[in-house]
Amino acid sequence: MPNPSIKDEDTYEALRDKGYSKEKSARIANAQASRDQHPSRKGGKAAPYEEWTKDALYRRAQELDVDGRSDLTKDELIAALRG
Repeated sequence: MPNPSIKDEDTYEALRDKGYSKEKSARIANAQASRDQHPSRKGGKAAPYEEWTKDALYRRAQELDVDGRSDLTKDELIAALRG
């Protein structure tokens, strides 16, 4: 059943299949459907997580209260922060 608040159902469903939350999927799908917004061109000035040290990734995971962060490798921390 289509949701009237979702502007691009295909994008929404693809994001949900990838594991994105309902809210995040809706925000991305609606932004991509808008002529005035360009989500792929937005972003902060911070370096990509791959360039961060493991300690910096761990501190960010602490800020976001990522479960099991002390046992994660650098790649796993990156995945958890992006998840």
